[in-house]
Amino acid sequence: MRVDARGFTFEVTVDGPTDGAPVLLLHGFPQHSGEWDDVVPTLQTGGLRTYALDQRGYSPGARPTVVADYRIPELVTDVVAVLDALGLDAVHLVGHDWGAIVAWAVAARHPERVRTLTAVSVPHPAAMAHALSTDAQQKARSSYIALFRKPEKAEKVLLAWHATALRKLLGGVGDTARVNRYADPMREPGALTAALNWYRAMSRADLAGVGPVAVPTTYVWSDRDVAIGRTAAEACEANVTGDYRFVQLPGVSHWIPDAAPAPLAEAILARVGGTA
Repeated sequence: MRVDARGFTFEVTVDGPTDGAPVLLLHGFPQHSGEWDDVVPTLQTGGLRTYALDQRGYSPGARPTVVADYRIPELVTDVVAVLDALGLDAVHLVGHDWGAIVAWAVAARHPERVRTLTAVSVPHPAAMAHALSTDAQQKARSSYIALFRKPEKAEKVLLAWHATALRKLLGGVGDTARVNRYADPMREPGALTAALNWYRAMSRADLAGVGPVAVPTTYVWSDRDVAIGRTAAEACEANVTGDYRFVQLPGVSHWIPDAAPAPLAEAILARVGGTA
């Protein structure tokens, strides 16, 4: 379905029992709401109604061209506005990768709109800041961001030769068909630039502005994540004042919703059900 909010049109995939508790799912880079397709059937069987949002830059009708329009406060306001448009007072919030960053910020700034939080792969921004200042390996893992922040050059590198580099980045999501499912939309005019603008608009001030999270929270991390190391993962707990659970998935890559949908769905259901 299409949802109008803040002068934009967002694509939202809605399914599950109409009387089920609502779950809002936020995707990461360079994917889209389809990354949740293997997760939501289990959530729906568990009685939940799922709302998978194509966020700013990914929904064709919500693709501003100014970099500053992709700052974290804008992304957070989008989520709140979409919830308002859907008539949802509060939801169980789930986010992966960049979607996790947005989810952390929504939970910190608008706890009244979040019943529970399940953050996948990316920890609280303060935990990332801690790791980047203390762990040389995390600095190396995050070095790719320097390229992503370079206008035109990043697009040229990632899209060259039928998006070979972008497809390689997505190699952990599964077979060729699944890689193409995410890579092909990024080849549409303006799509990759909009997605990369999330990185270009990112600032230390905005990341530092994400305070502690008080809502019941589960953080799901995989020990073969090339982007997020153990130092950042284990520092996450210090930034949650509410009930907290750390779920580690051994042998799984960064692309948890694609690579391990069943255990991820179990972790979400456990959090929604109130188990710690």
